[in-house]
Amino acid sequence: MSDHHGHDHEQHGHDHEHGGHEESATMAERVRRLIAKLEDKGLVSEAQVDQTVAAFLAGAGPSNGARLVARAWVDPAFKEKLLADGNAAIEDLGLDMSHWARVTLRAAENTEQVHNVIVCTLCSCYPIALLGPSPSWYKSLDYRARVVRDPRGVLAEFGVSLDPKMEIRVWDSTAELRYIVVPQRPAGTESLGEAELAALVGRDALIGTALVAASA
Repeated sequence: MSDHHGHDHEQHGHDHEHGGHEESATMAERVRRLIAKLEDKGLVSEAQVDQTVAAFLAGAGPSNGARLVARAWVDPAFKEKLLADGNAAIEDLGLDMSHWARVTLRAAENTEQVHNVIVCTLCSCYPIALLGPSPSWYKSLDYRARVVRDPRGVLAEFGVSLDPKMEIRVWDSTAELRYIVVPQRPAGTESLGEAELAALVGRDALIGTALVAASA
């Protein structure tokens, strides 16, 4: 399967996804209005809202995604669950994702034949709780447009050179559907424990724009 064919697979549901982004923008405006009303009535303060956001961000980061990957590397049953039902796997790992009530997580596994990369072509939807704040390049128009048209070329610019025969699949995130890449476990890490393996997994590998090396 070619890179282009992989994009066609994702493009098939793109019209529906666009509606999801519009719904997300409408919901965000409703939330802003609700917060403004609560502040006007003295029920919450701007400082309280800021504290809530800060608390969420404090618990968000690529270490959460790395824990998912490391557990999948050492526990075949957990990997099977992660690939089948990402939300259930998150709960099994003890991560608090209660704020994801309407968000579905899907994990895309890299193999010897397939390399995955995620993008959000219409805005910048991204699993912040698992990967931390998104990098500026992920939100850029350049990345969002080019990784769909020429994923192999974009990955090469990130230093990821893949076998020409390897299929590249581009997964387009939405307000209701987020992706995380499960990179391949590097050779030579058979003696490492789960925590040591997690330390090898960086944010970009969870996006698909980097590979995992045997030493961090």
